Amino acid sequence: MRLLHVTAGAANMYCGSCMRDNALASELKRMGHDVVLMPVYTPTLTDEANVSEDRVFFGGISVYLQQKSAFFRHTPAFVDRLLFDNKWALRKATQSSIGVDPRFLGEMTVAMLKGASGPIGKEFRKLARWVRGEEKFDVINIPFALLIALAEPLKRAGNTRIVCTLQGEDLFLEGLMEPYKSESMALIRAGLAHVDCFIAVSRYYANFMSRYLGIPKEKIRVAPIGISVNDFEARPKPVRDVCKIGFFARMDPAKGFHHLAEAYRKLRELQDLPPLRLEAAGYMLKEHEEYFEKEKALLGAAGFGGEFTYHGALTREQKTRFLQDIDILCVPTQYVEPKGLFVLEALANGTPIVLPAHGAFPEILSRTGGGILYPPGDTTALVESLHTMICDKERRDLMAIEAAANVRTYYSAGAMAGALLDAYNG
Repeated sequence: MRLLHVTAGAANMYCGSCMRDNALASELKRMGHDVVLMPVYTPTLTDEANVSEDRVFFGGISVYLQQKSAFFRHTPAFVDRLLFDNKWALRKATQSSIGVDPRFLGEMTVAMLKGASGPIGKEFRKLARWVRGEEKFDVINIPFALLIALAEPLKRAGNTRIVCTLQGEDLFLEGLMEPYKSESMALIRAGLAHVDCFIAVSRYYANFMSRYLGIPKEKIRVAPIGISVNDFEARPKPVRDVCKIGFFARMDPAKGFHHLAEAYRKLRELQDLPPLRLEAAGYMLKEHEEYFEKEKALLGAAGFGGEFTYHGALTREQKTRFLQDIDILCVPTQYVEPKGLFVLEALANGTPIVLPAHGAFPEILSRTGGGILYPPGDTTALVESLHTMICDKERRDLMAIEAAANVRTYYSAGAMAGALLDAYNG
């Protein structure tokens, strides 16, 4: 098949959706399909070989300028590409972490969803012209419903089937201020008819998004998220007295590091546990540094500062070593997680998990057998679950073996690509 997959760059931050899209495109290429992975907003950042195109549509600088000034809505396309949409300019613009005004974020979302008739309509026409000049695609896949305004112009330009992936857009929409949230929801619902099929990354998310956006259930297929596992290995844990509890996610309140830090302090009050360490890793935005420093200070005030290490953002090799070294992974997310990429990576590297029983987590554990779920928001239950895992190394080792094998069966990039192709052909 000849496929166009659009993927949304997240500037200088590792993004689960970008990594999922890249792993999927890589696997489809390996299977012999002709895949074009086209970035929008910014170039994508992945920790594997990046198979996306050099060109970027809807470049973040151009979109910003067109939103702010009508002058830039009429500049020639070659000028935009020369000055604003090249990789150097986009990377330069995103080197530092810049706070985003929620009002502007809402305005930009609505502008994108208004499509070719909105203030950034020029960008839609650029992409449509490019599609018309290309060899026909069998399927064009839009990365999430926030870009659903692409469906109608690309369907006309490419005379082809349009698919839209569903992978976490409710989290963004719920963060918008009014009236932008309501307007965005209405515009998305108005665009549903132009999409032939929706692909959800978990059964949970298929059911949720059917209710949330009013998508008919018969138009949604499930292609569970998958990961490249070739360089992951479920190694036996080193023999040592200390038990390492790990957190691997963006250092963001929504990811729940403060819940884990509180649970760690409560665990250390118990007398029947071996020596413990708390290890954390993940990208941190400047706006979350104060949050992190507060939690670090609380650990220090309780006398446990020397037992905590923050490793920062990790390369793939560093991530693999980190996940293989810790004994338990716990990311007590406050939001309901639709994907769980970090869960699969931990399990593939032989590390069992403790997670809240919401979102995609229960279905991942039901297929992999890789850990313990606890009631969301219940710190006492989180402490008890961690206590159980810490005290039962034999159980952890058995979980690790079973889960690593099941990830390779049910959640590999190959399994993800196969499910997607079934949906495309269905």
